[in-house]
Order: sequence, then structure tokens, then C-alpha cells
Amino acid sequence: MGVLRVARSSARKGRTQALNQMRNLISTAPEPIRAELRGLNVYHLLERASAYRPGAKRDVISLTKFTLRMLARRAITLEEEISEIDAILKPLVKETAPELVGTLGIGTDAASTLLVTAGDNPERLRSEAAFAHLCGASPLDASSGKNQRHRLNRSGDRQANSALWHIVITRMVYDPRTTEYIARRRTEGLTKKEAVRCLKRYVAREVYGLLPHEKLGLDSP
Repeated sequence: MGVLRVARSSARKGRTQALNQMRNLISTAPEPIRAELRGLNVYHLLERASAYRPGAKRDVISLTKFTLRMLARRAITLEEEISEIDAILKPLVKETAPELVGTLGIGTDAASTLLVTAGDNPERLRSEAAFAHLCGASPLDASSGKNQRHRLNRSGDRQANSALWHIVITRMVYDPRTTEYIARRRTEGLTKKEAVRCLKRYVAREVYGLLPHEKLGLDSP
């Protein structure tokens, strides 16, 4: 999984970079191109731009279309690479940790990220608290005097931390319990970011219990 994720991460970064460059070009492109492409979603944008036929002219409009076509085709090719990797990664993740990938909000990408993090650090995962710390989801005490508070933990595996964040954000949309929790904590004075940070800690605890401990060489939860 770690090997596959290296290529997947590179492809995602390249695709994002190509799309950002396209948007920047469109924002300063001649009006005919802006009018045609402005407001299109990603897939319609790539479909339209990749079909451009700029010809052999060397005016600004033709060269802009040529560049947009090149970037669009690059983004499409990288998307195909991601799909090809996912076709291998998805059954591999399901076979390794079926309970984990079958949990609400935990898809192939997040599950594979967390499995790689756990598998690369078996000696550091003696408890769910240690796993949360490894993922940068354990709160750090920042109390002073009578003020009791915690601050963001910026250490740990940032990819695993991002995976936990995506799980929480997905559940905020599809899980009523998560929505109710966020609303309750905000009425208690927490900001949305602070409530999400708390949920990431809970998700880390849940994930630890769903990890295939024997396969990863971890102690039993």
C-alpha cells in the first residue's frame, strides 16, 4: 500500500497543479476563452479544453488554447493513473482491513493512509492513545492558571492526520450524531475547528480498534 500511495500521491499533486494552472490561465485569457470556460466544473472543463484544436497560428488565443489543451490532457492522464492505482488499492485495503474500510466515512484513501501509518510504526502503537499521538490527534495541554485549555498538536504523521480530518468532514455531512455533537460543543463555547479536533481524537480511538493488529504486528487493542 505504501508503494502504491507514493505513485498516487504524486499523481494527485500533479493533477491538482495542472488544474490550478488552467484556472490561472483562464482568469487572464482573452474574453472568448474566459466566456467559454468560466463557471464549468472540473470534468466539463477538462472535456472542453482537451478537445481544443488551436491550429498552427501563434496569436494569443491559439497559444492559450494550445496550453490549456496540454494541461487538460495531462490532468486527464493523471486521473487515469489514479483510477488504475485505486483499482489495485481498493481490494487490497478491503482484504487487509474489511471492518475499517466498511466504517462510515472511511474510504479506500483514508483507510490505506492509516494502515500505512500503523504498519510503518508498530513499535509506537502500544495503545489507542499512542496511535492518536502518532496521528497528531492527541490534544496538548496549554492550561495556564485557572484557564484550562488544549492546543493543536502539530506533530505526528500529517497524512494520517489529514485522513482523520477527511473522515470527520464526511461524517459531518452524512452522520446525524456527528452533526449533533458539533452543534452541542459549539453551544458549550468551542469553535468549529476545536470541535473537529475533538472528533479527530475520537475517530483515532475508533480506528485503532478496527486495525488488523495481527497482520500489522501490533499488540492486541
